[in-house]
Amino acid sequence: MPANNQKKEEIRLQAFLAHCGVASRRASEQIILDGRVAVNGTIVTELGTKVTDDDTVTVDGNQVFLEEKKRYILLNKPAGFVCSSSDEKGRQVAADLLKDSYKERLYNVGRLDMYSKGMILFTNDGDFAKILSHPSSQLEKEYIVETSQDVPEAFPERFERGIRVEDVFYKCKRCEILKPRKLKIVLIEGKNREIRTVLEAAGIGTRSLVRVRIGNVHLDELRPGEHRDLTEREVKGLLDLCSSSHLTTKRK
Repeated sequence: MPANNQKKEEIRLQAFLAHCGVASRRASEQIILDGRVAVNGTIVTELGTKVTDDDTVTVDGNQVFLEEKKRYILLNKPAGFVCSSSDEKGRQVAADLLKDSYKERLYNVGRLDMYSKGMILFTNDGDFAKILSHPSSQLEKEYIVETSQDVPEAFPERFERGIRVEDVFYKCKRCEILKPRKLKIVLIEGKNREIRTVLEAAGIGTRSLVRVRIGNVHLDELRPGEHRDLTEREVKGLLDLCSSSHLTTKRK
């Protein structure tokens, strides 16, 4: 049979959207369920739908295409920017800081709250985002926190053992007092506003919170608002860390 008559490879619609850089596979599933995706002019809401690169796929009426170049980007997010594709309240979106440099549709891997600063990763590789975001990845996230009160000497040990606040259990991997009003904290899971919540419960205000490391990738001298591409070594290192953590978790 001639090669040009061979059947095109079919992939699930959510995977296709992820490879187009629309969103991660999980987020793409919700976009499909919301009725925002059409295939060859017909709205599709079935997650099992399969497509090929010959099909015309649109999201919110805009056609999307498979992206050949995978992007892995580190942004030093300034305070005042939110980590989402858009914001109904009209706040500044972190992804907009990348628009002048990249034509691909990028989305953030993980989040930082609006008032926090530092490292946030962006990609158009849905598989990469899924691996790093999975609970089994066990990726370390390191923060430098400046407080408005002196931190009690007993606080780091308490946070490492675990602290319950309003029926939610918070536990860091490491906590170290660098100065009376300066902490280094390493999280694994990282619940929403975890550090701020735990400090507030201890009667300590947060003046500044900066994420300076994710796994093997460091913020270094990157200034607020600046970004750079991850090196191949950094991308491989992140995936290797997730893989080794997953294997360790499975053995337990």
